[in-house]
Amino acid sequence: MTAPVAPATTAGVWRGILVEYADRMPIGPDTPIVTLREGGTPLIHSEELSDRTGCEVHLKYDGANPTGSFKDRGMTVAISKAKEAGARAVICASTGNTSAAAAAYAAKAGMTAAVVVPRGKIALGKLAQAVIHGATILQIDGNFDEALTICRELADRHPVELVNSVNPYRIDGQRTAAWEICDQLGRAPDLHLMPVGNAGNITAQWRGYREYRDDALIDALPVVHGFQAAGAAPIVAGERVERPETIASAIRIGNPASWDRAVAARDESHGTITAVTDRELLAAFRLVARAGVFAELASSASVAGLLRMHAEGVLPRGATVVCMLTGHGLKDPEWAVAGAPPAVVLPPDADRAAEALGLA
Repeated sequence: MTAPVAPATTAGVWRGILVEYADRMPIGPDTPIVTLREGGTPLIHSEELSDRTGCEVHLKYDGANPTGSFKDRGMTVAISKAKEAGARAVICASTGNTSAAAAAYAAKAGMTAAVVVPRGKIALGKLAQAVIHGATILQIDGNFDEALTICRELADRHPVELVNSVNPYRIDGQRTAAWEICDQLGRAPDLHLMPVGNAGNITAQWRGYREYRDDALIDALPVVHGFQAAGAAPIVAGERVERPETIASAIRIGNPASWDRAVAARDESHGTITAVTDRELLAAFRLVARAGVFAELASSASVAGLLRMHAEGVLPRGATVVCMLTGHGLKDPEWAVAGAPPAVVLPPDADRAAEALGLA
């Protein structure tokens, strides 16, 4: 059994969401805490986006989680509960981030992990994580939705725990981002913007805000706006997308597992779920990076959405806005390098270097 986490002996040391929010989580004294000390990610004020939009814009950077994405929040709970239930193996379908988190947390727990991924549709950085943590990789000639169908069938027929976001413990963990935002701001934001792929995150974070409000820890709820990629926007279109296409692999999903709950979050918060183009995603990705935050391309859907809302004149001036950046840029570095100017090649001469830098 994985040993429970002892309380930190140094004030201010983050101990992972299952310990920090223990009284709000579905754990008991016999639950083995499988943690990599996820959560506690930074909320970064963006001067550039604030100046552009006339709002106070903050970036919740979940790329700072142990495996580089928000998926760690749900996986620590799902794997801990699977361990408590006696499971020895877990399985998930993934376009990358879920597989990385499942493999890492299963390794931490001493469990076997299998991941089913669409062949050729997973970023190398994410595949490398699943491989190095010892997961068995099954690549199928199909998309994410077909991969998830296979995993559901395997979990129904065999003694293996499904740890996709259809697992309710995943949602329990992912809601902690909303709690952290409120704790960091001292209130809920006016607007909460986020990417939407399989739609578990928008579901979870809206629930987190509601629970904090119901417990009188915040006075008001944010308006939640979600953004899908234009080539993979089934909620926007109102129908399943059979062959979703977008450069943002993490949200290349045509039939979200949490579709109905995402729509409920949108409607209950009086928000929207709309689509942004790949061109808008790339522009937002580069803008955020030039301000010092290297976030995964799919993460940039929240910032692309912010910029579009500003251009359309629908952002309340002076509003406090949080944009979720759900993953680290090293997850999918291809788009950081693509189109970059070639490196300047020089002899080992300081004068030539100064000339190239415009210092001479």
